[in-house]
Amino acid sequence: MTTGRRRAIAASLLTLALSAPLLDTAPPAIAQGAQNPSRVPYTSGPALPLPAGPYTVGRRALHLVDRHRTDPWVPRAGNRELMVSVSYPARGTSGSPAAYMTDDEAQLLLEARGLGGVVPAATIAGARTPAREGVLPAPGRFPLVLLVPGFSMPRTTLTSLAEDLASRGYVVASVDHAYESVGTAFPGGRILTCAACAQVHTREEKAAAAHGRAKDMSFVIDELTKGRKVGALSRAIDASRIGIAGHSIGGAAAAATMATDRRVRAGVDLDGDFFLHPAATGLGRRPFMMLGAESTHSPGSEKTDWPEAWPHLSGWKRWLTVTGAEHFSFTDLPYLAGQLGLSDPTAPLTGERGWHLTRDYVTAFFDLHLRDIPQPILTGPTAAHPEVAFQP
Repeated sequence: MTTGRRRAIAASLLTLALSAPLLDTAPPAIAQGAQNPSRVPYTSGPALPLPAGPYTVGRRALHLVDRHRTDPWVPRAGNRELMVSVSYPARGTSGSPAAYMTDDEAQLLLEARGLGGVVPAATIAGARTPAREGVLPAPGRFPLVLLVPGFSMPRTTLTSLAEDLASRGYVVASVDHAYESVGTAFPGGRILTCAACAQVHTREEKAAAAHGRAKDMSFVIDELTKGRKVGALSRAIDASRIGIAGHSIGGAAAAATMATDRRVRAGVDLDGDFFLHPAATGLGRRPFMMLGAESTHSPGSEKTDWPEAWPHLSGWKRWLTVTGAEHFSFTDLPYLAGQLGLSDPTAPLTGERGWHLTRDYVTAFFDLHLRDIPQPILTGPTAAHPEVAFQP
């Protein structure tokens, strides 16, 4: 097969992958890996965007176990487990380069997106990130932002956003929920796959998943602000300034978390329905922003519940739609695909442009509501961001 033909097939597969918001195939069985999963620290392959803020970015992985809850998807597994990547403003440039993901995680992600055998797992696992492991937090106390990935997607797909926010002076916790991603490495050589994918189909089941994630996020806040396991990181967090953002069903989880946890002051939904009914209730007057693809989340669309949610948001609110965006335009995936020559040439919005729009609006939202810094970009359309429309 010629290189051009292989690239065309890969692009077609990628287009199909990026248009599918949920994994709708049966998940692979739970796999057992090596005791220490292989993480490729650095390669000459694709790279995540460089952060725009003044801080070096540190990263630390945490394994958290909620001993008061049983896992909802695999009860025999015991307590609810989470993997959390904490990105934070760091002191100096010591430490070692942080990896994007493990080889096993990358392989399962590629297979789920229809790219198994097209892109080597090591290429994705070794994507360059700006973060450093083993580096101390910078002096000071910083706002905390929680990031929740889409259903079946690992937390790593929001790494670019996490690390850019950290470079600007936020502590950012990106969360993997056990058995809810195509593949996440846990301690003991375990790769937990998406047992939940075979159990969640209806809107009611998706609402239940969002409620479960809300409990997870409140537990993460407890551990990061009060737990003994995080050490110096807890002293870097200003617990009076907490925000949350989520992609796809992670957006529903963001709203559900705010509805049940008053500690979360502001939230963002990135291209996800709420699934809850009535949608977006319980937030009071706390600010909330919805940022999504124009093709599915415009006011006239029959594919979204945002029109139902809008009147229930009684505080500061924005409904923004992005022309040319796809479901995954708000994640790392199109950005990396572009560097691998796998972008769909007919796609109106490039991966790089999608990343910049996501970064600009999410950062502005948290700067406004967690730092009280005025943000003209959120007051109306701008010439620098013509793709973004303010609704309704």
